[in-house]
Amino acid sequence: MSAVTDAVPGAAPGNPLGQSVRDSLVVAKRNLIRMSRIPEMIIFGLVQPIMFVVLFTYVFGGSMRVGGSTSAADYTNFLMAGIFAQTVTFATAGAGAGIADDMNKGLIDRFRSLPMARGAVLTGRTLADLVQTALTLLVLAVVALLVGWRVGSDGSTNAARVLAAFGLLLLLGYAFTWIGALIGLSVRTPEAATSGGLIWLFPVTFISNAFVDTANMTPWLRHVADWNPFSATVEACRVLFANPGQSTSDAWPMQHPVWASLLYSVVIILVFRTLAVRKYRSATA
Repeated sequence: MSAVTDAVPGAAPGNPLGQSVRDSLVVAKRNLIRMSRIPEMIIFGLVQPIMFVVLFTYVFGGSMRVGGSTSAADYTNFLMAGIFAQTVTFATAGAGAGIADDMNKGLIDRFRSLPMARGAVLTGRTLADLVQTALTLLVLAVVALLVGWRVGSDGSTNAARVLAAFGLLLLLGYAFTWIGALIGLSVRTPEAATSGGLIWLFPVTFISNAFVDTANMTPWLRHVADWNPFSATVEACRVLFANPGQSTSDAWPMQHPVWASLLYSVVIILVFRTLAVRKYRSATA
């Protein structure tokens, strides 16, 4: 709290945008320091995606068909874009639980008593969660390489395209974090926020192209999966990584996955940030 209090006098009173940015960074720093003092939060956040990588690779790797092939190596390369995307979206539940915990302990009311931008509390929290998500992705990428994942070996990709894919993943994760923020502000306990955050994530991540080719789904389900924002990011990553199993669907998000991923993420941020900030103001009024 002292860091927040010390930082407020430095905010430019005549520049609301500058004050909002400054306050958001201060709150983000506060949350990062808190995360570093509770290392089990980071460790447990890494265990689940690593388990998914190992289980899906070695349990399903030899029985899943990708582009007419049942090669375990092909499925590993197909799978990783989905695991990466699932990892950044599942961080949403933790974000919601953290905000609900701050609300439950009265910390949000203490922030509200300070002369700081209203949206800074939520923006700072989501930025801190984004940093943690980036760290998780880095570790997960190393694990993926160890189990055999490779980006395109035919020269159809490069470092810039790979970094662009991870950028889209982080943008999706940041967008979904705002959904988690809204859930965290709408419930009374961290436990309810965790449950509420996971209930909608499972259909979003599994009715998609993350783990299986949507061509094998019934027509109506494939249509839902092809227009799923989550699927757009997964497909964009496969294209940028030059991994096998790219969609043959004629749905616009599958034909233009990079642009669709950007569009979906930006719209989600605009809509749910607006709703979350509005909920924050009413919840602390």
